[in-house]
Order: sequence, then C-alpha cells, then structure tokens
Amino acid sequence: MSVEAKLKKLGIVLPDYAQKPFAGMAYGRMKPFHILGKVLTLAGHVPEVDGKVMYAGRLGDTLTTEQGYQAARLAGVNLLAGIKQALGDLERVAGIIRTLNYVVCAPDYYDVHKVANGLTDLLAEVYDTRGIGCRATLGIQSLTRNHCFETVAEIEIA
Repeated sequence: MSVEAKLKKLGIVLPDYAQKPFAGMAYGRMKPFHILGKVLTLAGHVPEVDGKVMYAGRLGDTLTTEQGYQAARLAGVNLLAGIKQALGDLERVAGIIRTLNYVVCAPDYYDVHKVANGLTDLLAEVYDTRGIGCRATLGIQSLTRNHCFETVAEIEIA
C-alpha cells in the first residue's frame, strides 16, 4: 500500500506547505530543509494546525502523557508535510535515519519517551520498518510559543 493510501486510511490530511510559506519562518530566518547527497535534514516541526499552537503547556504539569503523545503525533503529520515539500513524493523516503525530540516537561517528569512514541508510532504506521530510525528524546524547560513538543529529523532519500 502506498504512503498516500496509508495516510488516507488513517484519516490524515497533510497540510500543503507548497501553497503557503514555510510555517517555521514565523520563528526566524531558516530553511525548512536541506538536502546533502542522499540525506534530507528537516527543520523543527511542532504540533500546530494552521499556525495555531495545539497542546500548549508542560508535560507532568498542565498536560498528560496522552496529550503529549497526541502532540508528538501531530508534529509527525507536519513532519510528513515537510518531507513532501522537500521531496515532492513521500515514496522517496528510503528510511528514517534519526529524530531528535524535545519535550517540555516538569523537572520530575520521566516519561518523555512515551510522548515521543506519538511521532515514531506514526512514522512506523506510514512507512513500516523503513519508518523506524534512531531517536533521542530530551526533557527541556521551554519551547517557542509554549509548544510542548518539537522534532527535527534526518531522512535517507531513495
């Protein structure tokens, strides 16, 4: 089954980054992606819908682990839109090299890995084994605009 067919089956509609400027430009001067050889590096993706922050707050304080999981999954949807913007076709992904994930959390919150599963579960659902890459997840103090989650990714291009 194609990636687009899997997204449709999951009821996921990707934002169309080709129809509007890169959402990250609101955060400062940066490129949305960079391609070097067969590696695509993507700028940070957060849980936003039409520029609106979703799941604002701090895990273990104002947000539950399940809300964090959903925030990471939404960031994953936006990451897929970023991949499509960069490559033009989601089938050009040979594999996920790695993701680096940031979770805004209370000092005594230790389930950051469960939050990041929202992203990596989505990538595995869409890409099967090629959607499973290396990953690191860090608990941090804050992110811009009160986001609770952000991911950056490196993708192997087919």
